[in-house]
Amino acid sequence: MTTALSTTPASRMQAEAARRAVGAIFLVNGMVFATWAVNIPGVRDDLHLDASQIGLALLASGVGGVLAMSQVGRWTSRWGSDRVTRVATVLFLLSLLLPLLAVNLWTLILGLALLGAANGVMDVAMNAQGVTVEQALGRPIISRLHAYFSLGGLLGAALGTLLIGRVPMLTHALIVVVGTVAAGLYAMRFLIPDPPAAPTHHHDGTPAKPAPLFSVAVLLLGAMCFLGMLSEAANYDWTALYFRDVLGLAGGAAGIGYTAFVATMTLGRWFGDMGRARLGDERIVRVGALTTALGMGLALLWRDPVPATLGFALSGIGLSNVVPVMYGTAGHALAGRGIALVAAIGYGGFLLGPPVIGFVARHVGLPAALGIALAGAALVALLGGKAFALVRGTPSGARPVAAD
Repeated sequence: MTTALSTTPASRMQAEAARRAVGAIFLVNGMVFATWAVNIPGVRDDLHLDASQIGLALLASGVGGVLAMSQVGRWTSRWGSDRVTRVATVLFLLSLLLPLLAVNLWTLILGLALLGAANGVMDVAMNAQGVTVEQALGRPIISRLHAYFSLGGLLGAALGTLLIGRVPMLTHALIVVVGTVAAGLYAMRFLIPDPPAAPTHHHDGTPAKPAPLFSVAVLLLGAMCFLGMLSEAANYDWTALYFRDVLGLAGGAAGIGYTAFVATMTLGRWFGDMGRARLGDERIVRVGALTTALGMGLALLWRDPVPATLGFALSGIGLSNVVPVMYGTAGHALAGRGIALVAAIGYGGFLLGPPVIGFVARHVGLPAALGIALAGAALVALLGGKAFALVRGTPSGARPVAAD
């Protein structure tokens, strides 16, 4: 069990202020990300791109993110997650304008690569800062932080619904950037420095070597994060198409399964830290992944809108805490460099999952292809015990965070 690093009322108040601040930064990240997402059709139409061209441009964003993530661990170790988060937040907000200023496919690819890189740095750094604040408070907060990201996405999508078609895309982006920069700059004042790495020792008192970055434990966490993100991306990208093409729902009704998934995902993250405190990280991940597998099995085997909606709702609540816990576990074991590696591996699931499912669906049908996401969730449940046991055995040790 960790001991809270803040023992005086003043330091406790500082940690609570940092918790609210990093939550605001997660919300800003989600809102900016959603702002770009809702403007993708407009950018595609303005540049007269076909599906393959916009797909190539979006891939550049993912590649930029993965390449940047691989470097963030060194930066947070050198300058601290608080400083890297501040810089990355400003760069991410400003980079939102780049794809909207593109004049052709190649400038769009460049703009999205830079946007993806800035988002990758911000993603790792703000999660590392979240782990620092979690340690300072001595209680779980990572899942709630990811819920703020989801809420930011909902706010960004809602604002986009109001503004798209009424104002130019660049004006829409500038409104978001100005508002989020103001909120971000205020929140940045309350971020806290990372604690110095505590020396570790063997049972006989001799100093222990730091845990290797490319250990089996961390690579296994990365693999689980990859599978969790693959399943998450499959639900995001293919649920509406499943309801329309397989279940035969037309128009807005086709979005009911997607809505159920996003709603339970957000709720699961909002209350996830309570579950982590009571059940522990390992159990919340393994039970959650199993719930996702059962939910997707229900949706894919019982092809009726009601049980399918229930199935995707179960999938959302099951997946809600898998990625946040993987980030937090890697951060407690290896600080920012652990999060960077796990995030970079996991992000591959977002990149590869949807196109692989699309390719398989073309040959065997969408229900069978979505079985890949079901299998990924089941593997997370099976691998979880081994992964957490290995992490507990590292010299630094992934320290479980207790509730107050």
